[in-house]
Amino acid sequence: MPSSHWAKRQIEGHLLLKLDKSKISTYGNLDPWLMGELAVSAKDTGNNYVVPWLWGLSTVGINVDKVKAALGSMPMPADAWDLIFKPEYASRVKSCGLSVLDTGDEVFPAALHYLGRPGFSHDRADYEAAAQLLKTIRPYITLFSSSGYINGLADGSLCVVFGWSGDIAIAGQRAKEARNGQKIVALVPKSGAYMFFDTMAIPVDAPHVENAYKWMSYIYRPDVQAGIVNKVLHAGPVRASDKLLNADVRSIKSLFLTPEELARVAPPEALPDDMLRVRTRLFTAFKTGQ
Repeated sequence: MPSSHWAKRQIEGHLLLKLDKSKISTYGNLDPWLMGELAVSAKDTGNNYVVPWLWGLSTVGINVDKVKAALGSMPMPADAWDLIFKPEYASRVKSCGLSVLDTGDEVFPAALHYLGRPGFSHDRADYEAAAQLLKTIRPYITLFSSSGYINGLADGSLCVVFGWSGDIAIAGQRAKEARNGQKIVALVPKSGAYMFFDTMAIPVDAPHVENAYKWMSYIYRPDVQAGIVNKVLHAGPVRASDKLLNADVRSIKSLFLTPEELARVAPPEALPDDMLRVRTRLFTAFKTGQ
């Protein structure tokens, strides 16, 4: 189950089997829009090698009441990214806990996008500009986390996170289960956000290919998809499952983006090795405060 941009490398390395879609009996249930975005991300024209498992956004999650209290007389920003990338806001929400994902794979595309530059740029100067932006907010970040922020949001020890939409939804569910009064929501920034995909693929040397097709055919049944989404609170690729979801899950707005919101999101892309090294080096410097 590779991420979409890692799958690109596997496809280029001839590590994945070309799919016989006629053997995936429920293939027609897949959302055409989502399949198009996945094809772009994995550089898999025609969706010949990977199919979606789950997807979501790399975005901003907040504890509504704590953020309002921290901002005081300041209004909520029109663009949710300001809460993280604008020092005037980041300095305020530091008091109630500001967390960002512990990976340059996510932080730099978001920072570049915020600057109006390509999130997966091949220009070293763009990354240097993003690094300068990140330096301005480094004093206000209280946590780097790619998983612990879920409980932090749920228990009220964090009020703003840059995280994954499904994890933010899980935090909201945990807060409800604990009845602790924390209102958690994932925002869809007005300036847009990047998607993430977890995918399914068959290794070229897989010993039980027919079983893999049976698994995929099962997974894309609407009733099965509904059970998965109800459990993990990440968006699935089968729209016909939406009406089968639990009522509380259907109320999670980040799982059901409007057409206007969908127009503002974009798929992730793979980078060449030299740009990966630049991004990794600059993220390490950012995290360590250098």
